[in-house]
Amino acid sequence: MINKEIVKVLVDSFIADKDIFLVDIKISTTNRITILVNKPSGITIDECVMISRHIEANLDRDHEDFELNVSSPGLNMPFRVREQYEMNIGRHVEVIDNEGKKTTGILKNVEGEGFEIEVDKTKNGKNKGKKELSFNFEDVKTVKEVIRFK
Repeated sequence: MINKEIVKVLVDSFIADKDIFLVDIKISTTNRITILVNKPSGITIDECVMISRHIEANLDRDHEDFELNVSSPGLNMPFRVREQYEMNIGRHVEVIDNEGKKTTGILKNVEGEGFEIEVDKTKNGKNKGKKELSFNFEDVKTVKEVIRFK
């Protein structure tokens, strides 16, 4: 099986001087390598292709065969790294805490070991303004962007 650390070093060496960040690397028992990358302005297909070519050029298929997929995380995937939180400031997110409570609001900021979202205060079904809720990264199960259609 291909070593995940070797793949991570290859990805890191390619993205070192770029505004691209690594979200996740998965390697299956059948050597299917999945690399998720992104950048604040959104990663392009051409950038994914360049990363893929860099990885392929530095791994030996004669020694160990593999399948390689480089892409951005899907819109419905939970955030995995701090950079994803930072690039989604100002957007609607859904937070599910470790106890299973779901909260939806606008991601306001990311600081230290957590983040804040702004939610609508309601009483008896009526909007009573806004309030900010703070979360520590370790206290949430998932956070993902909520796709909204106007």
